[in-house]
Amino acid sequence: MVNEQSHQDSQPHSGDRRGVSISVFFPCHNEASSVEPLVRKTLATLKQVSGDFEVIIVNDGSVDDTGEIADGLAAEIAEVKAVHHPVNLGYGGALQSGFRAATKEFVFYTDGDAQFDIGEMPALLPLMEEYDIVSCYRLNRQDSMVRKFNAWCWTTLVCILFGMKIKDIDCAFKLFKRKIFDEMEMHSTGALIDAEVLARATRGGWTVTQTGVHHYPRQAGEQSGASVRVILRAFKELFKLRKEIMGKS
Repeated sequence: MVNEQSHQDSQPHSGDRRGVSISVFFPCHNEASSVEPLVRKTLATLKQVSGDFEVIIVNDGSVDDTGEIADGLAAEIAEVKAVHHPVNLGYGGALQSGFRAATKEFVFYTDGDAQFDIGEMPALLPLMEEYDIVSCYRLNRQDSMVRKFNAWCWTTLVCILFGMKIKDIDCAFKLFKRKIFDEMEMHSTGALIDAEVLARATRGGWTVTQTGVHHYPRQAGEQSGASVRVILRAFKELFKLRKEIMGKS
């Protein structure tokens, strides 16, 4: 039986985690203004908690300078890798590429738009001693009321359909044991990806815990997840996924 536990909003002390082996990746689509500061802050954070790490930039068909910046960072810094999609494959496609490119014991991702503070990631590491996945939820979410309501409806529906108790399905601040993805087939290339990964993982017996992280206003670029096309596609795929995973029509 899957053990799901929700922690208080205050983060646990991270302790000395220099033995941690971790891959951190960022799905990026037209994030030229934020990707380099995010990568450099991530490197500084990782050096405090790990002696074995890598940072992966997944450039999902960007038409700005994201790809060139990613290549420049990879050429400059041995721990940085760039993965490129010649065309935009969608958010799910970017996450799939990140999970597959990761080589370390743990794999963490957050979005390349820097709406989260990577400095909050080390506090998640001690939780991996008891759990396989840390799925975070946004504190003081910096989105419109309409977007927050839609997200609540989506999370509620997903949890009902798959028997989960997740507070924030699509929060882009998650930490996994990488071996989970050795056994998991992922199909979604769009907005369904977070729901698919958590549903397949919990169905497979991997344990999940939750904790809150702060959310900050987007400083540049545009969100695409709220478009009607993206939403309709996610709903269509959701019921197909339920039939596949739960074995029900």
